[in-house]
Amino acid sequence: MARLKVLAALDTAKTQYYHFKAIIIAGMGLFTDAYELFSITLIINMIGRIYYSDRLGDNKHQTPPFVASALVVVALLGTAIGQVVFGRIGDLKGRRRVYGHALMLIVIGSLACGFSICTSRTCVLLSLGFFRFLLGLGIGGDYPLSSTIMSEFANKRTRGSFIAAVFSMQGFGILASAVVTTVVCSIFRRASDTSPQKPTPQGADIAWRLILMIGLIPAALTYYWRMMMPETARYTALVEHNVMQAAKDMEKVLDISISQITENNSLPPTHHKYPLFSMEFLRRHGRDLFACSSTWFLVDIVFYSSNLFQYQIYKRFLKNKKNVDVYQEAIQLAGLQAILAVCSTIPGYFFSVYFIDRIGRVKIQIMGFFFMALAFFAIGFPYYSYWTRGKEESNKGFIALYGLAFFFANFGPNTTTFIVPAELFPARFRSTCHGISGASGKVGAIIGSVGFLWASHKEKEEGYPKGIGMQVSLIILGGVCILGMLVTFFFTKETMGRSLEENEIEPEDIKIEEF
Repeated sequence: MARLKVLAALDTAKTQYYHFKAIIIAGMGLFTDAYELFSITLIINMIGRIYYSDRLGDNKHQTPPFVASALVVVALLGTAIGQVVFGRIGDLKGRRRVYGHALMLIVIGSLACGFSICTSRTCVLLSLGFFRFLLGLGIGGDYPLSSTIMSEFANKRTRGSFIAAVFSMQGFGILASAVVTTVVCSIFRRASDTSPQKPTPQGADIAWRLILMIGLIPAALTYYWRMMMPETARYTALVEHNVMQAAKDMEKVLDISISQITENNSLPPTHHKYPLFSMEFLRRHGRDLFACSSTWFLVDIVFYSSNLFQYQIYKRFLKNKKNVDVYQEAIQLAGLQAILAVCSTIPGYFFSVYFIDRIGRVKIQIMGFFFMALAFFAIGFPYYSYWTRGKEESNKGFIALYGLAFFFANFGPNTTTFIVPAELFPARFRSTCHGISGASGKVGAIIGSVGFLWASHKEKEEGYPKGIGMQVSLIILGGVCILGMLVTFFFTKETMGRSLEENEIEPEDIKIEEF
């Protein structure tokens, strides 16, 4: 099969300014995604202090479990739907055409969350839930489009690092949510006219809204640049069949002379025109779609159960919760989140960026699942006999293992599951299959963030029913990691160093063409 010059030039292009520009443009969406999804952990505690002062006993000032769960689930549900819908539209209408719309939904959703209607508790929470669903739709759309666009612009030698760099913006989004929460709450606490121990609920009500709205700024600043991005050459050439336009677009953004990439024959190579989910599609790509969807599903069960662990660490290090005000509580929880981001989450992303094109996706994914499993087993098996004794050394060990699990999640399957679906499928199915894989992950995220949180309580406490307990929950999470490692080993293909076009051609097709 004759290789299109424009695609060959993309694969061998030197790393240029536009590659870094594309990382920032695509990454700011994921920055806001993480900011908004992880800030809700901090906001839920503030909402409990503001709107649930009428609860009795130990439950006073605590957001009821079903409310906290609903605020998490609606965003994840919206994300799953957005991934499928925008992923499919991205293949049918083009990546660039819908890329700005996904970002606009994120901006509007973030702004609307801050302006949640009314001041009564029911009205505020219902409107916040609706707007978080809208926000989730935009976040979901950003996942398949950002990864697909970056993969189709990148050269094959550093493609994995570029996509991982885009995804690593999530780590900075998590850190930013903690920093902004700390700054906003510190300002409002100092400005309080009443006793520092009893700030006004009105001030705190404004603070959490402001925290949510600030997250839209980085994404909004990149909206213009998203709209100015050309369509990817691979989509224009292979899906729209306009090779000349693909060459013109690439000349504008990359240091490539159009004479080097202009074809004598303007028609692209002929590919099989089997439809999505046909028997031929399933024969060629069913295994890859299963591998991407199942591993993303499994890692998100574990990764999003971090809410469960943050709660446990929070209880360990904030012994005098009743003696702190709403701002102090948010600041201390934000400080914990910032420490974890700086010491564990962000370094994990950096390691992925550096090693992804040296070690390979499959090895990193297997390694990440393995060490995550070790961390969960080390926490889980002696949980009640050792970790809950409350000694200082056990607290330090608990945090070290928790940080290790987070590090290998990001230097492991949390990053690779974002990369691989953008590399395994034909151009006309690429963002659709990435969206399906990501939506599977968000189903796992709902199980991890809500299901395990409810199941982890050994006794009926704090509004939660009696469950299987932390020890069993942690051991199950370790087992999920082992399952992810096995699925990766038996089903996931390595894509390091290969052209995107190589990944979508069957071996028998190559033999026929050579003959």
